[in-house]
Amino acid sequence: MKRVLITGFDPFGGESINPSWEAVCRLPDAIGEIALCKRQIPTVFGAAPAAVLAAAADVRPDAILCVGQAGGRAAVTPEYVGINLCHARIADNAGRKPQDESVVPDGPAAYFSTLPVRRMVEAVLAAGVPCACSYSAGTFVCNEVLYALLHHFRGSGVRVGFIHVPFLPQQVETGQPSLSLESISAALQAAVTVLFDE
Repeated sequence: MKRVLITGFDPFGGESINPSWEAVCRLPDAIGEIALCKRQIPTVFGAAPAAVLAAAADVRPDAILCVGQAGGRAAVTPEYVGINLCHARIADNAGRKPQDESVVPDGPAAYFSTLPVRRMVEAVLAAGVPCACSYSAGTFVCNEVLYALLHHFRGSGVRVGFIHVPFLPQQVETGQPSLSLESISAALQAAVTVLFDE
């Protein structure tokens, strides 16, 4: 049985809820022959990737799928690339606001996800949930986590990727994009089913 470490973030930016963790919580403990190990991680530069690496040392997963909130997006968006840049528009939950800092000093400019991003998009769309490939994970904690994990696990055989999800309806005012918790959870479940597809 394959093991997947799947993570979601705690609320940040003044929000009282984070759809990434709420959706991860709703997932079953296993999907087919894939066991899910669910962890919440802090929206804090440095601490977030450290928390995932600590969980990975415990779980010893075959793949790691991190999930984060991307307010303003109307679809679930698997990320194709993580970049070596931390540049915060708002402070993280520890009050840190890095400006033009590297995730890994002297690391390469970017890494591509080692999960089957386009297959994930197809699977989520087939489940009836809006989905599109994203080519920018931003420069906040989500991107830091993606890049740091890809750097750490390069060449190891552990697959790494990231999915951004929209706001929940209760987080937005009328007319702003959002998705129901049920839809987001269904999207994650569909994505997980193809993580080990070639």
